[in-house]
Amino acid sequence: MHADPARLTRNAGEHLHRFHGGLRLRHNKQISCQVAVVRPPLPELLVVPLLQHSGAIAKPTVQTGDTVLKGQEIGRNDDDPECHIHAPSSGTVEGVESRGMAHPTGMTGPCVLIRPDGNERWCELMPLPDWQSATPEALHEAIGQAGVVGLGGAVFPTRRKSELGRRARIHTLVLNGAECEPYISCDEMLMRERPDAVVLGAQILQRAAGAERTLIAIEDQMGAVQKALEAAIRRCGASDLTVVKIPSIYPEGGERQLIEVLTGLEVPDGGLPADLGLSCQNVATAAAVAVAVTEGKPLIERYVTVTGNGVRQPRNLLALIGTPVSHLVAQCGGYADEAARIVTGGPMMGYSLPSDAEPVVKASNCLLVLTRADIAPVQDQMPCIRCGECARVCPARLLPQQLHWQIVNGLWEEAAEDKLSACIECGCCDFVCPSHIPLVEWFRFGKSEIRRQEIEHQAADHARLRFQAREERLQRAQEARRERIAKRKQALQNQAQQRQRLTAAIGRPQDQEPGSGSGGEEP
Repeated sequence: MHADPARLTRNAGEHLHRFHGGLRLRHNKQISCQVAVVRPPLPELLVVPLLQHSGAIAKPTVQTGDTVLKGQEIGRNDDDPECHIHAPSSGTVEGVESRGMAHPTGMTGPCVLIRPDGNERWCELMPLPDWQSATPEALHEAIGQAGVVGLGGAVFPTRRKSELGRRARIHTLVLNGAECEPYISCDEMLMRERPDAVVLGAQILQRAAGAERTLIAIEDQMGAVQKALEAAIRRCGASDLTVVKIPSIYPEGGERQLIEVLTGLEVPDGGLPADLGLSCQNVATAAAVAVAVTEGKPLIERYVTVTGNGVRQPRNLLALIGTPVSHLVAQCGGYADEAARIVTGGPMMGYSLPSDAEPVVKASNCLLVLTRADIAPVQDQMPCIRCGECARVCPARLLPQQLHWQIVNGLWEEAAEDKLSACIECGCCDFVCPSHIPLVEWFRFGKSEIRRQEIEHQAADHARLRFQAREERLQRAQEARRERIAKRKQALQNQAQQRQRLTAAIGRPQDQEPGSGSGGEEP
């Protein structure tokens, strides 16, 4: 889409830029960064959802009573092979049933229930220790088989994004270590404690995508992280990896906002970072890729921040996928007396969980326990005063007040034309609205309504095409029938004419003998 994205972004990261809008929020990360990350003990029951990625629900490959090994595949989708689900621990399958899946919609879905046996017996692993000489295709296969997805929240299959980057011939890989939400610190602790895994994963992803270099973006408040990463880069001698500190302005961790900060360029409307020669991955994704490729281990655990005033001992934990939220809170000293709500994610873009029985999934980066004092009372919604504050802070350069008016009045085509789909639901407009209008809720509703209408239109178009195809088939059948009848009539006419000729030939008098005459006298 761009004339020469490679040339324009060759110096990406050397001169920082500014994205439109955003907010400077007070950070509360340090309360969960005071102690080292630990693995909690095994829970009594692991609840592993079969939908942990952007795609279709995987189908279970195990059934009740089966014995499973740690890392064994327990769910797959043949139409979406990058989204395998694996057993977080060895044990016995107690069932496959519908449970809550820690999803923004509150949906339930099929989950594999595993009772751990405590032995932690691994299945057979197939690592690629010599990844430097492995082909990109082999690296993509290892990443896909391990079920690695984007751990920054979107959970898009990493293999698919890497393959897309290679086809698009990207030149720069961007690792996103900028946690813009005020309470989340899991990526910061990962980069502090396992910088070598992050750097190794960056090298593997760079080779898999065919990039020339990698930028690791961190917040300007992460001094300890910068030292750890740069030391890891020196140890491996990777001169094509660079750590870049960016301003802590929410939501600088958004993919498009981060790219604009690093390059000064905007991803085209309806386009992808690959259109600019860039590919963006999360630092936790990179660490998971390193483990998947060099050790052959699938994605079955992740760093999770458990924090907030409603938990007694905030900290980061290395939790198995499928661990109930209540189990993690218990490892952090339990709930404080005033605990009132659990939010997965941060206060700006997270959503409330209906119960602490919900499991940790691949997208779970933070469990925020709020007290009643933390929860702002519901304000009466007032009419929009057209102050323009929402447009001033919108990082996607939208006009939220205009979109809100269009959605309220059902002007779906106008809302789509004004780029409602570009809303990243960051909550900046909600934060500054003096009329207390829940703009993000309206935008989520509007996007879902437009998607519903698109599905209906597609279904109607499909039905119309099917009807047209049926009419064409009937028309062709009628023409073929008429042609067959015409041919049959012609054949019958030909047969009748043949019979007439035969009849005429049979009924003709025999020719007389030479010299004989009729009616002549004898000599």
